[in-house]
Amino acid sequence: MTMLGIIIGISSVITIASLGETSKAVIAKEFEAFGKNRVVIYMPYSEEIRDSDYFTMEDIDKVKAKYKEDIVYLAPSTYENTEAISGRKKAKVSTEGVANGYEKMVNMDLVKGRFITEADIKSRRYVSVVDKAMADKIFPGENAVGKTIRISVEGQPADAKIVGVYEKKKSIFDGMMSSDSTTMYMPYSIFSSQLMYMGSIDMKINESKSSIEVGDSIANFLAKMKKREPGFYIVNTTQGEQNSIDQILSTLSLAIGAIAAISLLVGGIGIMNIMLVSVTERTKEIGIRKSLGARRKDILLQFLVESMIVSATGGIIGTTLGIVFASIVSLVLSVPPVVSPGIVIIAVVFSAVVGMFFGIYPANRAAKLDPIDALRYE
Repeated sequence: MTMLGIIIGISSVITIASLGETSKAVIAKEFEAFGKNRVVIYMPYSEEIRDSDYFTMEDIDKVKAKYKEDIVYLAPSTYENTEAISGRKKAKVSTEGVANGYEKMVNMDLVKGRFITEADIKSRRYVSVVDKAMADKIFPGENAVGKTIRISVEGQPADAKIVGVYEKKKSIFDGMMSSDSTTMYMPYSIFSSQLMYMGSIDMKINESKSSIEVGDSIANFLAKMKKREPGFYIVNTTQGEQNSIDQILSTLSLAIGAIAAISLLVGGIGIMNIMLVSVTERTKEIGIRKSLGARRKDILLQFLVESMIVSATGGIIGTTLGIVFASIVSLVLSVPPVVSPGIVIIAVVFSAVVGMFFGIYPANRAAKLDPIDALRYE
């Protein structure tokens, strides 16, 4: 019972800290799948938008030339919701216009065929890379590569040849998505009307660079070309989004951990009370030790060490339970647990410090006992 408060406090803090680190790791993996160091620059939501504010292919070429050392991938963002049809089979799709190299930016798992090439873009070929689930739905038991599907591009019916099939990676956000639509990738060049007034551009920044800094620089470069003030265009980066989420998770973990740490205070008070009782029960023992030459600091050290051992033992038990609880929760959520060794060390050391702090008063009281009075105590 003496260690219960310490055990509960430490196990709670370890569990919360571990789940916080696990959440950060999972979210980092999700952002990596979306595209590490990815940047999207888009138009602001304003009624004062001019036609000249929209991006053109000439703007993109200028950005490529100026930032050729910083940019790994750059293409206009084009997309359209449509339906893929083959015979009586059909599926809802979100068509996204991309450039060659997009598959590397998002670490795509291409299971069959190939991805969009530079030749596809230059020739404006109606070729597509589709999701495996969609391919299996429209062409069950068949190899979808080489097949043709009927779609709509900018309101006009068109036939698109499937040149590749990718498998969508599982995401923790899948359960939140109610749409049965899948993404189909095609050359961005087929969306001719969208290319005339591009509202956003998609890019990946060299991983040796800061995507936030480079993204802001490109946005300001575009604003200057369009005779707009710096900061006119909106910059969205995966690095910035991840940093924001990490900060929120850290704040939540700290707040919840602080609440859980209150039990450490309760545990410390419990240790102090038990040590006071121990001093009272061992008064005669203290008197004997002092009469045999034990100094005040010896008695003080004895009770401080005892208090620290009790508290540290509770800390070790609490740490073990915290790791077990965190592992169980991670198992239920189907995510790998992350336990920081630093947090474990801090937890055990902190529990010992709590024991020392709350053991000072009982230890000092024991050290101040008069040996004659102590020997008379019954």
